[in-house]
Amino acid sequence: MPITARRVRLLTPLAALVFLGLALLIRAVDDGALRQYSGTALYASMVWSAALFVRPQMAPVSAGIAATVFCWAVEIAQLTGVPAELSARSLAARLALGVQFDPVDLAWYPAGVVPLVALHHLVRVRHRRTPSAPEQPAELVPGGTG
Repeated sequence: MPITARRVRLLTPLAALVFLGLALLIRAVDDGALRQYSGTALYASMVWSAALFVRPQMAPVSAGIAATVFCWAVEIAQLTGVPAELSARSLAARLALGVQFDPVDLAWYPAGVVPLVALHHLVRVRHRRTPSAPEQPAELVPGGTG
């Protein structure tokens, strides 16, 4: 089955929903470090899904870098206090932007992205090895020489 931009755009929102569901499940059963750090990593996983949704043909490492840099930018923006102010007014802003800077989060964003980059790479390599259509001798191909 070929990997098309359309297929990526159908699958990435589903992946983001899986990441969100997993984050909410962990949040429901744990109130400690697992909750905090898995949420950070899964947030980065959702951002990776969004990056591929926007640019479905993006290479694995490029998607990983884009997602990580975006997450780092959001985290660093928390030093300004703007995300905290927006978060006080909106639950959506709180979930998307966070409230306060935590330097540990800077390490957890790549933890949520690196496994996806590896998986993305493996899928692309496998797809390249799989022929999309059976090859036919030139004399059987319309317009072929033979």
